[in-house]
Amino acid sequence: MKLSDLIRRIDELIAMGQEVQKTQYSEGDRFPLQYVKDAPMTGFRTACLSFIERVYEKEHTHFAQFSTKTDAHFFSDSERALAILAAIRSELKGGWLFDIKGLVAAELFSDFLDQSEHLLEQGYKDAAAVMIGSVLEEHLRQHCIRHEVQVSDIKDGKPVPRKADRLNSELARIAVYSALDSKQVTAWLGLRNDAAHGHYDYFTKEQVHNLLRGVIEFMTRVAA
Repeated sequence: MKLSDLIRRIDELIAMGQEVQKTQYSEGDRFPLQYVKDAPMTGFRTACLSFIERVYEKEHTHFAQFSTKTDAHFFSDSERALAILAAIRSELKGGWLFDIKGLVAAELFSDFLDQSEHLLEQGYKDAAAVMIGSVLEEHLRQHCIRHEVQVSDIKDGKPVPRKADRLNSELARIAVYSALDSKQVTAWLGLRNDAAHGHYDYFTKEQVHNLLRGVIEFMTRVAA
């Protein structure tokens, strides 16, 4: 999903919350309490929780805060809900979501590349090549998400992930990196594909070492 799609959806949710607030009413004589109608508030809250879970996952503070701070139909619950949505919109608009996910991905990539180096040292060049290539492909996918390039196509009503070569071409087309980088990425992906398809005599251990060094340099220089 593109960043613009996320922002459009959160704007829809904010508009929904504002409509919920229009149902405001009060109960009580001496100390009246302000409410919004329960059914619209429930629908609004459910839609928001679904969105927040998909974007941030349940473990995130935003999900926890929304879950606990909007669990009734007081008018103040709707105010808190809109405040949390506004904070999320600000994060999305500022690119913070993808910056944070990029840091997490970078740590995971580092672990996988370390494992690849260990495999190489143990003589498992083929497994190392597949692992390094998979890290490279996911790095390209992260770039596509950041730059709002589609990472899948719809076929027979279902999303089908685009191949790494297609992602590479799209990123070069919008100048995320140079044509020279794109050619090198194509060569790296070719080596990964040879390893994945069992063509183990098509490349050497030294070429996999060069692949590892090259991918590390590329990912550092062209950070997602």
